[in-house]
Amino acid sequence: MNLLEEDIFAVFYQNADQERAQNMAAYMRNLFPFLGISKPERGALSKGFLKECRKAQAINWHFIDQCWSREREFQYLALDYLKITAHLLTPADVPRLKNLAINKSWWDTIDFLDRIIGGIALRYPEVNDVLLAWSTDDNIWLRRIAIDHQLLRKEKTNTKLLEGILVNNLGQKEFFINKAIGWSLRDYSKTDPEWVRAFVDKHQNEMAALSIREASKYI
Repeated sequence: MNLLEEDIFAVFYQNADQERAQNMAAYMRNLFPFLGISKPERGALSKGFLKECRKAQAINWHFIDQCWSREREFQYLALDYLKITAHLLTPADVPRLKNLAINKSWWDTIDFLDRIIGGIALRYPEVNDVLLAWSTDDNIWLRRIAIDHQLLRKEKTNTKLLEGILVNNLGQKEFFINKAIGWSLRDYSKTDPEWVRAFVDKHQNEMAALSIREASKYI
């Protein structure tokens, strides 16, 4: 690690709040240890560091891995870092991103990684095959990323891929999968409500009530 990375780690630890950390961990079902740094505070503490990171010419995976081995706020820092350096990501980085997705997995990191990975797939369509494969993976978080990776694409949505991924996940009892299906359809309904309506009509007998309710919000 260079001095800049060591500094941001030290700054976070210096601003830890044990009481708040306990409350934050409890909110996340005590799945991960926290430092007790709120999102606004985290943004203020990391602003200068991330500004410097914008100058990066390559992804610093050692830094990201270090973040993933520490408290939850460091995972959020790594995701903020990935967001501002996303233009540097290529298909070669997808296996590393997959490793992040399947380690310390929960909705808070997954619903950030789906946009990061979706951005790579938009620039490099060959990644679509990887996401289609993820849509049938035993790991529910990889399937959730596959389902929601096209959020906010609007007219750039690959509807053939979207349909294939969704069909692969119908008939599920898993809340995080059924919610993701509903979100992806609800989001695309703002662009093409007829497509979403037709999908729901065709597959409603296989869809969870939660998915239908979310998908139908704007149609």
